[in-house]
Amino acid sequence: QVRLMESGGKSVQVGESLKLACEFAGMPPDISCMGWFRQSPGQERVEVAEDLPHGGIKYAKSVEGRFVMSQDNRLYFLYLQMNDLRPDDTGMYYCAHGLKVLDRCLPFSTWGPGTQVTVSS
Repeated sequence: QVRLMESGGKSVQVGESLKLACEFAGMPPDISCMGWFRQSPGQERVEVAEDLPHGGIKYAKSVEGRFVMSQDNRLYFLYLQMNDLRPDDTGMYYCAHGLKVLDRCLPFSTWGPGTQVTVSS
C-alpha cells in the first residue's frame, strides 16, 4: 500500500525559492503517477504539477516556468522546486499518488498529510 510524507514547507519572503520533498513507498514507480497539489483555507485543492501517463509533466499555468517537479525513483522521493515565490503560492502542499493503468493515470487516490508553505510580501 502506498504511503506518502511531505517535508520542506516553511515561511519565506516573496521572490525566494523553496524545495519540497515527498517520500513515497509501497508501489513501483513504473505503475505510479505522482503529483503535487496545494490548497488554501476555504478553497478547493488544485493541481500544481503532475505526471503524464506517457511521460512528461503537466504544470498549472500559475506556476509554469517557476516550479519544477522531479523524482528520484532509486530513493523513492518526489520533489517540487519552487522559484520566485509569490503570495498566491501560499497554501498547504500535498503530494499524491495514483495508479498507472495501461496508458493512463487513474485519479489520485493516496495523499500525504501536507506541508505548509507561506509566502509573505
